[in-house]
Amino acid sequence: MISVFEMFKIGIGPSSSHTVGPMIAAKRFADEVRDNGQLPQVGRVLVELYGSLALTGIGHGTVDALLNGLEGQTPRDVDPAAILPRAKQLIAGADLQLAGIHPVPFTARTDCLMHRDQALPRHPNGMRCSAFAADGSLLASTVYYSVGGGFVVTEAEFDQAPLTRTPPPYPFTTAAELLGFCRQENKSIAQIVLANECTWQPEQDIRRQLLEIAETMAMCVRRGCKADGILPGPFKVRRRAPGLYTKLYDMLETGRNDVMLWPLVYALAVSEENAAGGRVVTAPTNGAAGIVPAVLQFYCDFHPDPNDAGIVDFLLTAAAIGMLYKRNASISGAEVGCQGEVGVACSMAAGAYCAVLGGTLAQIENAAEIAMEHHLGLTCDPVGGLVQVPCIERNGVAAEKAIKIAQLALLESGEHVVSLDQVIATMYRTGMDMRNSYKETSLAGLAVTIALPDC
Repeated sequence: MISVFEMFKIGIGPSSSHTVGPMIAAKRFADEVRDNGQLPQVGRVLVELYGSLALTGIGHGTVDALLNGLEGQTPRDVDPAAILPRAKQLIAGADLQLAGIHPVPFTARTDCLMHRDQALPRHPNGMRCSAFAADGSLLASTVYYSVGGGFVVTEAEFDQAPLTRTPPPYPFTTAAELLGFCRQENKSIAQIVLANECTWQPEQDIRRQLLEIAETMAMCVRRGCKADGILPGPFKVRRRAPGLYTKLYDMLETGRNDVMLWPLVYALAVSEENAAGGRVVTAPTNGAAGIVPAVLQFYCDFHPDPNDAGIVDFLLTAAAIGMLYKRNASISGAEVGCQGEVGVACSMAAGAYCAVLGGTLAQIENAAEIAMEHHLGLTCDPVGGLVQVPCIERNGVAAEKAIKIAQLALLESGEHVVSLDQVIATMYRTGMDMRNSYKETSLAGLAVTIALPDC
């Protein structure tokens, strides 16, 4: 079983698969070299990036993240403002402090290679970390795959059963099983997921951590609504959320309140923070990190009686839906396109919002299914390899769409033709049919329509 706290991770922007994952993999490699007693012997470290990581890694901050990871930093604890300056020092010739303690000479040109024309066999997001002794002999080498949402597996782990936790009372793998448990026990989706999580830690700790995640999301909304300026990169994309936020408040003073513009602005705010490399929550990925926080913020601001219990139920329900996609399809844009990121986040948010508004199980499933049904085939074509165009606006549109879909589901009986399991299977098949150039490579779509500006 996947945990709620694997679906929602506090980390950094701009990408869960291209920033968070590589940092986790690099730290894991450094820790393994240290734990194996090989650290004092290391005289060189080589990192090689393949496939989508190589093609869009520059725009996604992949190299900066993995260099900080090799030095022992984690996405949750690293100071986002310190990542780029430290990476620049290393690229300029500073010694790499492997695992934070062992100095190793580092030359970016030879020690960090981007194999843009090669892909490793298991997943488009592949990287290899190697450590050599001073005499050039190989000490350790491990292949890692960043499979979306900050999840990282090694080559060997693809062929192994996942590490098992204590079995939970409701081990669902499909929506049919999840809803079956709900009906059998007369419990909500949130209650089923909470019961599973209580197998691994006390309920009070679960609720505290979920509220911490919610507060991190809210802080990201607030920062993004205030932080003006230009986003990193050659396109000099202007942050729009602060200006739009101000205009919405000015409209309120004239008696006009376009309620559905608020979630759009909230999502833009979070997505702009993510694009700037700020502190965000992977939900379920960074490329789609604005949607769930925006809809949750909308609940907090516009529901007549928002409360902590509702926030916890929202996140538990959203996580349950995300687990189904992670288990039975993919949340990686490099594997199935943006339908696996923005589409999944919209599905999570629509189902969760329907739940906190009092929706039945059938209505919640209907909301989650509708949300994905209308994202099927959505490609991942980031312009310039940056998580900016069209990613930021996609988050805003999907957040507004999630709320409207939830409200539509509530107006109806919950009866629907396509089940959530069926649309998840369809999404995965669609992703497998999609040309690789449309899956986070910046080799097709808007990424080739929009020319890079002269620098």
